[in-house]
Amino acid sequence: MGNIVYIATSLDGYIACKDGSIDWLNEAGDRSPEGEDYGYAHFMVDIDALVMGRSTFEQVLTFGEWPYGSKPVVVLSSTLKNLPAHLPPTVSLSAEEPLRLVQRLSSAGFHHLYIDGGQTIQGFLAAGLINEITITVIPVLLGSGRPLFGMLASDVQLDLICSRAFKSGFVQSHYRVLSPLIPSAAGAEYHPEGDR
Repeated sequence: MGNIVYIATSLDGYIACKDGSIDWLNEAGDRSPEGEDYGYAHFMVDIDALVMGRSTFEQVLTFGEWPYGSKPVVVLSSTLKNLPAHLPPTVSLSAEEPLRLVQRLSSAGFHHLYIDGGQTIQGFLAAGLINEITITVIPVLLGSGRPLFGMLASDVQLDLICSRAFKSGFVQSHYRVLSPLIPSAAGAEYHPEGDR
């Protein structure tokens, strides 16, 4: 496994509207069959810890009950200094660049990381630190918004492990990263603030 992306996008590749709203995703979820989680619970079983950006974290806080239980969560931010008191002690803050963070978590026994949030995913991918990507494509066109992927120094080759179409119209594809970028200064230049 390693470091894994598990995320939903619109058909045209956006993870949120320009203002960060994910109403379109919530509406799509409301149309899904009751009890259908698109493999999320099974995926989470093998995850040691989550790494997410500040904007993703703030979005999660609007969901009400903290959805990750006691699973370790690292929130990347260069400006956040404190976390809400109601969160479990397994939630922590970090301003580390991706390679250093992965090394620290690995030394602590966390080898299977769920990487979440647009800029966080882009930073980890640019640093050559993504091993697998699962994308669930929602049948909606947004026209504009916050894209999942950004600029890369070179092509990243992927191997399709499996793909599945659901009755809801969602299409989920699971890829193995064949040619990750070599960790370099790209990782060191990553700034977590403003992540989504």
